Amino acid sequence: MRRSRLLAILVPAVALAAAACSAGGPPAGPAASPTVDAAATASPAVTLTTAGAANPAALPRASTAAASVTLTAVGDMMLGITPVLPPDPGTYFQAVRRDLTSGGQVVFGNLEGTLTTATASKCGSGPSADCFAFRNPPSYARYFAKAGFTVLNDANNHSHDFGAAANGIPVAFVAFAPYDYTASLLDLAAARALIRQAAREARIVVVYMHAGAEGSDADHVTGREEIYLGEDRGNPEAFAHMAIDAGASLVIASGPHVLRGMQFYRGHLIAYSLGNFAGYHNFSIHGDLTMSAILRVRLSSSGRFEQGRLYPVQLAGAGRPVPGGGAISFVAGLSQADFGASAARNQASGAIRRS
Repeated sequence: MRRSRLLAILVPAVALAAAACSAGGPPAGPAASPTVDAAATASPAVTLTTAGAANPAALPRASTAAASVTLTAVGDMMLGITPVLPPDPGTYFQAVRRDLTSGGQVVFGNLEGTLTTATASKCGSGPSADCFAFRNPPSYARYFAKAGFTVLNDANNHSHDFGAAANGIPVAFVAFAPYDYTASLLDLAAARALIRQAAREARIVVVYMHAGAEGSDADHVTGREEIYLGEDRGNPEAFAHMAIDAGASLVIASGPHVLRGMQFYRGHLIAYSLGNFAGYHNFSIHGDLTMSAILRVRLSSSGRFEQGRLYPVQLAGAGRPVPGGGAISFVAGLSQADFGASAARNQASGAIRRS
């Protein structure tokens, strides 16, 4: 099967109507996962993945010592909010597809909402200034697949599914958000246990966190607990460091809706926010909010950082990603300001270097 096709959903799912960018309790109403209908009933976690067996223990281990895995990651994305949808969703990612797919075995994005025909959401009578519920038709799974995505994470739901990324190397994805109905990043002990479990079953562990305050004034990592709309959105730096201490190979994040800096901790890369990547009238687009990026990282078979690169993206029109913009220098400045000696160094080419 070609990599641009979705091979499997490793767990059946009831994905819940998105709580993205909003305060309040868990969303209401069942939602269909991309290749099953709304009757599916199990974990509230959706991961779309390609390649290999669902059981990493069955994968070959002896012959992969010199191999590596290249992962590509982006931030938050949705293709509009039903019924306001792009006129040609099949071409929405066309301008950035090459940078998304070139050389990577795993292409990861945060699905900031759900793929569903359900109409009832957590927002009751409708969206408001502090409540948003994003949904696309289930058929839109094909457009994310066409763009090259192999793993989609529900923005605020727990994703804890194991699959083979490439070259026979097991890769675990574990995702966290600051909510009781997810794998909570506020419960450090439970999160640590999940990451350690993943590390026992896979050589490479990628941790995603939906963490931190939001908006154009939230581009710095504060090193403190961050509050937004009365919600505790966690301490992203403390959580990321804990994740690596527990066995994570790479930590990636979104949620603040702006780019944030990058840091190396114990030799492992942390990207504190990849911002928004795509939307059709989903997200505000002005100033810093127009900048996005594609992150590509190559890890050894043991999860060691080998090389990385940031590809600048800007959101055009109603939120369509196109190459270009000032993301590289913007992230470089934030990294240096927030992390000093441990900052990831961004060269003009986008290459990422350790200090």
